Amino acid sequence: MPRRPVAAFTKIGGFYFLPRTFDKIRVHARGELHPDHHEFLGKGFDGRLCHFLGIGYEALRLSTLAGGTDEEMLHWIRERWRKTSEVDLLIWNGVSSKRRWRDDATPNLEKQKAESGLAHRTDLVTFFDYYEVDEGHAPR
Repeated sequence: MPRRPVAAFTKIGGFYFLPRTFDKIRVHARGELHPDHHEFLGKGFDGRLCHFLGIGYEALRLSTLAGGTDEEMLHWIRERWRKTSEVDLLIWNGVSSKRRWRDDATPNLEKQKAESGLAHRTDLVTFFDYYEVDEGHAPR
């Protein structure tokens, strides 16, 4: 049965979205990822996060599928690709969690909300907010 990935607000090592990226990779490899997510693998937030961390998506995908926990993967990224600081976390989490909130992509969020029957939800102001409701995750 297809499933949605873990919530975007889930953190590892202080990073939003990284556990979601790992989860999407693993679940897709097992053939269980909900089809709505297939076209975005390695793109969108996954791609931005990889760029921010200095790692190519394919390298991250292959390493994730080779095994290891999320914590081990984070250690591998920090050792091999980018050492991160508290400022890095502040930048990534601030930008990613507020994407589509009064920025150039706001029309895209409104379009997706309408397509999902959520246009009436004025409380969904970012894509992370939208994912939480659209995917049925427990509210933060």
